[in-house]
Amino acid sequence: MAKLTLNADWEVIEKAKRVAAERQTSVSALFSRIIRALADGRDKDRTVGRLARRASGVISLPKGRSYKDVLGDALRDKYGL
Repeated sequence: MAKLTLNADWEVIEKAKRVAAERQTSVSALFSRIIRALADGRDKDRTVGRLARRASGVISLPKGRSYKDVLGDALRDKYGL
């Protein structure tokens, strides 16, 4: 496996460590999963979970924004991406 060094704000690093610990995984494994999910974004069923599919239509999207835009914003807010 190749090694990668990233720079991030201290707050983002702490959040990444907390999220990884909550999911009982490493920051490296968490990063890999997030990147794979983002790269596979062309596959609708992989990026939207069962709960999100069931909730489809519950909210109105802002004009000119797709659900992928809103989902991407939420993931960036949650994971600091």
